[in-house]
Amino acid sequence: MADLSKVREAVISGNEKAAAATVKEALAAGVDPVVVVTDGVSPAMAEVGKRFECGEAFVPELLIASRATKAIFEIIRPLLAKKGAQPVGRVVVGTVQGDLHDIGKNLVVALLEGGGFEVTDLGVNVTPEKFVQAAKEKNAQVVGLSALLTTTMPAMKATVDALKSAGLKEKVKVMIGGAPVTRTFADEVGAEGYGETAAAAVGIAKKLIS
Repeated sequence: MADLSKVREAVISGNEKAAAATVKEALAAGVDPVVVVTDGVSPAMAEVGKRFECGEAFVPELLIASRATKAIFEIIRPLLAKKGAQPVGRVVVGTVQGDLHDIGKNLVVALLEGGGFEVTDLGVNVTPEKFVQAAKEKNAQVVGLSALLTTTMPAMKATVDALKSAGLKEKVKVMIGGAPVTRTFADEVGAEGYGETAAAAVGIAKKLIS
C-alpha cells in the first residue's frame, strides 16, 4: 500500500504547496490517482471534519484544509477523468438566489470532493432554474442548497418546488444547510437531507444516494 501520510498531513495542516508537491511525488512514484483520493484526501478531510465537530478545529482550519484539497484536485481531476474513474456520486451545490455568502458552501464542496464525489459548484445567488438545469445536465443524484440569510430561505423551497415541477424529484435528493436552517424547515420544504454543519455533508450525501 502506498504511503500517503504526507498527503494527509498536508491537507490536515492546510499546507497548500505541500499538498500539491506530495501528490505530484505520489503520482510520479506510480500511485493511482483514485488511491490518492481514497487513502489520502478522504481520510484527511474526514479527520478535519471530525475535529471541527469536536470543537478542536474551527472555520479557518476547515477553510485552509479545503484550499489544500482544491490544489490536489486541480492536479488529479484530469487524471481521474482520463482513467474513467467513477465518483462516489454526483452532487450539484450552490448558495440560493438572493444570497451571496459562500464560506459554508465552499467547505461543503471541499469535503464532498475529498469524500470522492463529483461536485458541480454553481456559486452564489443561484436561481431555481439554474439548479434544475445543472441537475439535468450533470445527471446529479443530490442537489445541495446553502443559505445564510433568513430572507433567502424561501428560495430553498422555490428550488425544491422547481425540481418537482421538472419531474426530477424522483431521482434527485435535496440536502440543505446554513446558519438559520433547521431540520424542521428541511422537512417543511421537502428536503430529504439536513446538515447542521458543513462537516456533516459527506455522510448525508452518501446516505441519500445509498
